[in-house]
Amino acid sequence: MPLDPTKHADWEIAEAAEADMKTVYRLGEELGLEKEELLPHGHYVAKLDFKRILERLKDKPDCKYVDVTAITPTPLGEGKSTTTMGLTQGLGKRNKNVIAAIRQPSGGPTMNIKGSAAGGGLSQCIPLTPFSLGLTGDINAIMNAHNLAMVALTSRIQHEFNYDDEQWAKRKQKRLNIDPRNVEMKWIIDFCAQALRDITIGHGGKMDGFMMKSGFAIAVSSEVMAILSVATDLKDMRERMGRIVVAYDKKGNPVTTEDLEVAGAMTAWMVEALNPNLMQTLEGQPVLVHAGPFANIAIGQSSIIADRVGLKLGEYHLTESGFGADIGFEKFWNLKCRFSGLKPNAAVLVATIRALKCHGGAPIPVPGRPMPEEYMKENVGWVEEGCKNLVHHINTVKKAGINPVVCINAFYTDTNNEINAVRRIAEEAGARVAVSKHWQYGGDGALELADAVIDACNEPNDFKFLYELDTPVRTRIEMIAEQVYGADGVEYTPEALAKAKRMEADPEISKLGTCMVKTHLSLSDNPNLKGVPTGWKLLVRDILTYKGAGFIVPVAGAIKLMPGTSSDPAYRRVDVDTETGKVKGYSKDRISSSPCYCRLQ
Repeated sequence: MPLDPTKHADWEIAEAAEADMKTVYRLGEELGLEKEELLPHGHYVAKLDFKRILERLKDKPDCKYVDVTAITPTPLGEGKSTTTMGLTQGLGKRNKNVIAAIRQPSGGPTMNIKGSAAGGGLSQCIPLTPFSLGLTGDINAIMNAHNLAMVALTSRIQHEFNYDDEQWAKRKQKRLNIDPRNVEMKWIIDFCAQALRDITIGHGGKMDGFMMKSGFAIAVSSEVMAILSVATDLKDMRERMGRIVVAYDKKGNPVTTEDLEVAGAMTAWMVEALNPNLMQTLEGQPVLVHAGPFANIAIGQSSIIADRVGLKLGEYHLTESGFGADIGFEKFWNLKCRFSGLKPNAAVLVATIRALKCHGGAPIPVPGRPMPEEYMKENVGWVEEGCKNLVHHINTVKKAGINPVVCINAFYTDTNNEINAVRRIAEEAGARVAVSKHWQYGGDGALELADAVIDACNEPNDFKFLYELDTPVRTRIEMIAEQVYGADGVEYTPEALAKAKRMEADPEISKLGTCMVKTHLSLSDNPNLKGVPTGWKLLVRDILTYKGAGFIVPVAGAIKLMPGTSSDPAYRRVDVDTETGKVKGYSKDRISSSPCYCRLQ
């Protein structure tokens, strides 16, 4: 019998389940994989040779394709990973051959507040420790590839500065004349290190580099991670890697990784990372883990490659998008589906009573602190007011022509009156609604949700993009701000406006996709505005160019590409049993304060 999630922490539940989990060899057999297609990393984690699989199954029709997104989450999350695992288990209980694709967690939130996003309660991805601590090294490969570009850039600036024209001519290399004041990229690290956001490098003599301003972003915000998300094969990845704009020369022309002659070496770091990782739910269904989180500052999608593999191997393939439908789903809709050519059959919109109360006027919960008492008491009024946010997201999904299924991600403190209010309002807005208690009961608690998803997938839809790529850059940004976020318009800083005009005049860049950077905690660019804010304009303060990934990146509000570490981070409670080598931890309250995240506690 599985442990009771109301009495045990997520890590305890995962550890107990891992005693009986399937080996990757058995998972491979159940998926119908051939021996050479499975690349084990131990007995319970493997990579999949996607190229072999897709070639062998190229004539097999794709299965049903479902995206999992959410309403605007509380600071504790909304339970998309938990729901993805629970729905996978529920469909398994309905005897469906189902595969899920989720994103690999970042070391930043794992060692900070949120936890590893493996799910929670009786709906988790296991084994938990490798999932939480680097898995098969994909993010390390991304860091090495990205930082190698920065090494190439900074060393080139140093050497060009130290050599005169005659000396440089002997090197038989073209001078790039890089402008050290106009560098597009930063270094990356996979932790929340706010002290590294803005730094000065190159202190010392001429042998110690060129003194210039620089900084760090978190690893998963790297364009290399974005390329891993959208690349379709190794050739595509290599071409994209060479298009990365690292900096600009003194005339304002872009300097790419190909110009720095480092794109090939960067790709060499990424060859193995291109293969998706195979894990499993607590109940033994296969889970593909590939690409990274943070849809607020990155594309935040499980990879196109993982989805293409899942669509060939199962009857239902579930894929997870980061944060709310305004961010993660919008990027799934207008970027990932555009690049992949894949069209979803349905979308699951996850909502918790807690988050709806938060949007309806309840005190905003603070990660790391006990949940305010108000969340433990019935308040239908708060829930009804918060449902305005839910309805906004339902309408966003419907704009894509997709059938929305609202999942009420139920917690044992929710009341029937609160749940009934959500059901009534969501159905009036034109969505299917299912109550799911997968956190507490696993697949058995997700049967209503599974049935609703099966029904939605059997209905035709009219999938369409919000914009075409020949739509002008600023018009596209305004369409997303007004039609997805609910803004009254867009304002630009002088720097962002100048960049937008330059991009619109560039025939290559003007036709790239649009990957917004915005807080996930509000529909607006102000994280403190809950519900459905009105009377505001989106402030775009910068626009980055991710030419390799294939999009421009407008940066809205005060959001940072490097999060900060809290005063009470999770790493304080992580240790190792020196006798067994097992990673252990503890929770101050024993039970995670949220059903939405599996914490390494």
